[in-house]
Amino acid sequence: MTSPFGLAGAYPHWSEREFRRMLETLPVGAYTCDRTGALTFFNRAASRLWGREPRSNDPAQRFCGSVQLHTPDGAPLAHDDCWLARALREDRAFDGRELIIERPDGSRRTVLTHASPLHDERGQLLGAVNVLVDITERQAVETCLREADRRKDEFLAILAHELRNPLAPIRNGLQLLRLDGANPATLERACTLMERQLFHMVRLIDDLMDVSRITCNKLVLRRERVELAAVVRSAVEAVRPVIEAAGHELRVRLPVQPVYLDADLTRLAQVFSNLLNNAAKYMEPGGSIQLQAEPHEAEVIVRVRDGGVGIPTDMLPRIFEIFTQVDRTLERAQGGLGIGLSLARGLVEMHGGSIEAHSAGPGQGSEFVVRLPLLALGGGDAPPGDAGRSRPDAGADGRQRRILVVDDNRDSAISLSTMLELLSNEVHTAHDGLAAVEAAAAFQPEVIFLDIGLPKLNGYDAARRIRELPGGRSIFLIALTGWGQDEDRRRSAEAGFNLHLVKPMDPTAIENLLAGLRPA
Repeated sequence: MTSPFGLAGAYPHWSEREFRRMLETLPVGAYTCDRTGALTFFNRAASRLWGREPRSNDPAQRFCGSVQLHTPDGAPLAHDDCWLARALREDRAFDGRELIIERPDGSRRTVLTHASPLHDERGQLLGAVNVLVDITERQAVETCLREADRRKDEFLAILAHELRNPLAPIRNGLQLLRLDGANPATLERACTLMERQLFHMVRLIDDLMDVSRITCNKLVLRRERVELAAVVRSAVEAVRPVIEAAGHELRVRLPVQPVYLDADLTRLAQVFSNLLNNAAKYMEPGGSIQLQAEPHEAEVIVRVRDGGVGIPTDMLPRIFEIFTQVDRTLERAQGGLGIGLSLARGLVEMHGGSIEAHSAGPGQGSEFVVRLPLLALGGGDAPPGDAGRSRPDAGADGRQRRILVVDDNRDSAISLSTMLELLSNEVHTAHDGLAAVEAAAAFQPEVIFLDIGLPKLNGYDAARRIRELPGGRSIFLIALTGWGQDEDRRRSAEAGFNLHLVKPMDPTAIENLLAGLRPA
């Protein structure tokens, strides 16, 4: 068989059939043309890329079989200006040049072209061959990675901003105490200010940890029969200060009959507090927020509406993605890491429900719709409450206890020790793992607050050694640490800890915990 433009002359050891068979086996688009640019052959991969099969040797169809070509930036490109045309015109190869092919249905594919001229044995130009490598999917992945990297950088900047915001008033509060701490009014004002800001920081960190646990499928729900009204009350109480500070009106409408769910009350309340918190933050002062719930067949539908900044239409599909924020302008720097809605979606889906966002656009307010399955109750079902949960005995005696506090952060150890002493306990401190074991043997405490990340001997190993001491089995051993993953809790339990608490711990919760311990 003779080549229509002398390929046998260009490759005398190949027949035309062998040459075409070789091109047909390529996993990429490949085609040839004569010196005028008329297509002489194309493989099936090329026709799939083009979305059509052009006629061969058609002078009206030259250089490429696509309907239309575009430059990488999307501008139209004439066929006689494409890389294959230039390879023929300039008699040189163009490798790895990007091009966009438009198909008859309007869809587009991005390709890398490898256009090379073909010559006979005397060096005369016969035509050209072009290889098209489809990089559309790769380019889409690269775009996603670039977007993820951009959002990561933006998140880190926002995180730094959000952590610095509460640190500034905490620092100011400390200065107030130094300057005028003896004044009861100043003391109350400074303590209230610092407590509020500390709560904000703890919430940021807790949200981050929760998103990480959901992403890694490590978050465990403590499900029980709960009433929707109790969930809503908990959520409203959590965000009431924010709503009242902005002068908003909150209207809650719940079904008259009790609505029961198989849910983790704390986690589900977190969902609605996040939605209410967003509604309060992204609305001008004096706005209105509505929370309405109604059962429908086997589910309950909860709607949270506000008259705030609204959500642009193009953001609605991405509003629940982690680190996504609708309004990043400094004028509306209301705070937040862009994880609240992602966390809400994860928690709702873990409860077997769904969440949607609706908005007519900027300035038109928003509505979030949460659907949750109703609890199917049997005739004799009763709320399980907290049955089966391990907890300290009630009936506290309020007596003084011997407590050992172990933390390599001296400020943390001293502040906790001082608080425990003010509660009439006898307290001793240590600042490394070996010192903790020695102090436990000499001081013989009833309770030990033990950090995990300690020098000389880590908290896990220190706990094991303390348990081996005479009387060590009767000590109530509490891990008080910054490590709060499920794996950390598992390791602390294996090491002999009775309880695993994550810093910073609420002082009132510590007081209640000690009050509820069994007398030694």
